[in-house]
Amino acid sequence: MANVPLTDGVVADASRGDRDAMRQVYLCLAGPVLGYLQAKGVRDAEEVTSEVFLAVIPRLPQVTGGANGLRRLVFTIAHARMVDHYRERGRTGEVSEYQPHQDKRVEPPAEDVALSRISTPAVIEALALLPDDQRDVIALRFVADLSLEQVAAIIGRSEGAVKQLQRRGLNTVRDALRSGRVTL
Repeated sequence: MANVPLTDGVVADASRGDRDAMRQVYLCLAGPVLGYLQAKGVRDAEEVTSEVFLAVIPRLPQVTGGANGLRRLVFTIAHARMVDHYRERGRTGEVSEYQPHQDKRVEPPAEDVALSRISTPAVIEALALLPDDQRDVIALRFVADLSLEQVAAIIGRSEGAVKQLQRRGLNTVRDALRSGRVTL
């Protein structure tokens, strides 16, 4: 079932409480949400991804707009949770670093799997060169695969502003690759 795309029908079934459809919603959107949160530098992106879906599930019956409406809702919540994460971190300070040698899990961490699929160290390095607003747009457009309209709604800017931020961000990344500041 993991290979089934997120469709309006799956979203409708999930909104009626169908567990298989809810699972499909999670399988289709958790990776892009995790990638977005990682691109934004959220330390425990897996935990925040879980929080996003815990907030989405009760709202499923109110989703309008099918798969696109659900995607917009999920990334709006992800963006808000990312902002909350940084506010909380500012109040509580830094947390300890992940220690891979202490990890007893048999499966590789979801963070490693997501990074290997959606990103390379060069992409993360290039994203780090961008201002926050450009990084938001690039991550939502290309990691989360959202439309200009969806990104504009999530970050509270016009579509024209999103296009401009995207253009500037891509130009910065292109220039970094050309100049050798970032290599593939």
